Amino acid sequence: MPHEIRKKCYGDMFPDSLDMHKNTSNAGKVFKVETKQRLTGVLPVAPENRIEIDHAAWNACQSCAEFKSCYQLSMAKIALETAISVK
Repeated sequence: MPHEIRKKCYGDMFPDSLDMHKNTSNAGKVFKVETKQRLTGVLPVAPENRIEIDHAAWNACQSCAEFKSCYQLSMAKIALETAISVK
């Protein structure tokens, strides 16, 4: 199906980037990640990450005829981004 027209959201269930910066939000169609810098004294502390799930969007995705391949592409994008971000 190389020339098949796909939905605009195809392959975008997860946020585009794993590279989160302080006090930012990054969202895909279903999942959203918020990163907030914790206030501390002198020592650095890891930021607080929060994941939100849009359950209505997830249900819509699951009922889509392209769910399986869309999910696989979404996961492949995360795997590739993870592989190239490892330093």
